[in-house]
Amino acid sequence: MPGEDQEKTEEPTSKKIEDARNEGNVPKSQDAAAIVTLIIGLAVTLFTMGFIGQRITNLYRYYQSFIGAELDLRIVQGIMIKSILEVLIMLAPIVLSIMVAGVLGNIMQFGFIFTTKPIMPNLGKINPLKGIKNLISLKKILDTFKILLKVGVVFSIAFVVLLKFMNELPLLERYNLVEQLNWLRDKVIILASIVIIAFLVIAVLDVFLVRFQYFKSLRMSKQEIKDEYKQMEGDPQVKGRIRRLQMEAARRRMVQDVAGADVVITNPTHYAVAIRYDTTKEQAPRVVAKGVDFLALRIKQVAYDNNVVVYENPPLARELYKVCDVDDLIPRELFKAVAEVLGFVYNTNNKGRLAGQVKKNNS
Repeated sequence: MPGEDQEKTEEPTSKKIEDARNEGNVPKSQDAAAIVTLIIGLAVTLFTMGFIGQRITNLYRYYQSFIGAELDLRIVQGIMIKSILEVLIMLAPIVLSIMVAGVLGNIMQFGFIFTTKPIMPNLGKINPLKGIKNLISLKKILDTFKILLKVGVVFSIAFVVLLKFMNELPLLERYNLVEQLNWLRDKVIILASIVIIAFLVIAVLDVFLVRFQYFKSLRMSKQEIKDEYKQMEGDPQVKGRIRRLQMEAARRRMVQDVAGADVVITNPTHYAVAIRYDTTKEQAPRVVAKGVDFLALRIKQVAYDNNVVVYENPPLARELYKVCDVDDLIPRELFKAVAEVLGFVYNTNNKGRLAGQVKKNNS
């Protein structure tokens, strides 16, 4: 197709981006979604620790109630059902929050979008040759390198921090068990916070990288932009022909209106403006047709054919042509000049009718 071999240097149009969204092609950073899920999941876990601890305590007491009792199949089944229900109750807030966080992490990147195109059957996706090509493609290699780099950076940071914590291990011998557990808790929180911050920084960078690659992949050639414009607005040649046909139709209607005009004011060789004044419907005279050169000659010819008075007044004809469009009322500043012309026309028509009446009576 034309444009496929051209260099794609132009930014994608809004239609190209919208079409990509409708197909499910959006800038999606897996790292951003994962870090949002991780943060919300940890926050909900910490928030529900008291609730989970209370459920575990109650479950432990429930188990203690069977110490020394003779167990049969019915009791064992009851214990299993109770245990499963308690585990589900304890995990439900965390699982639900992770599910919501996964959706939220994607909506934050590209908004809400619903499309079934990505899950529609596509035989091209099961092409072995294409699958092998995708596995060894540059994009896959770069994605693998990115994953290794991210994991390596995060674990390197965590390892350095952990080494510093290990330097404090000899001091733990002086602490009692409670103090040792508190130390361990504090260090785990610090280490988790550092890892989360590192992943957060990587996720932010990944969002910018993904968006850059996404818009780069949607870049268009100049020919593609022209083709898209033709599809949206129509072929300029076709539109030009339609405009010409519309103008010709408008001119024909305009010329036909000359037959009902009261007067055509002209500059003998260039301008012609047809005026009609219906005192029962309009507050001022109205321009029903106007034209220059060939169209002016056509208007005058129609006027002659229909016994419409043609009045020569070059300054007034030029001014009317300049300030009035077809179907406009005469502006106030030209009332007097147009009224004088109409007065002349009405007097001429009345004299003509009177002369005709006299000739008829004499005969």
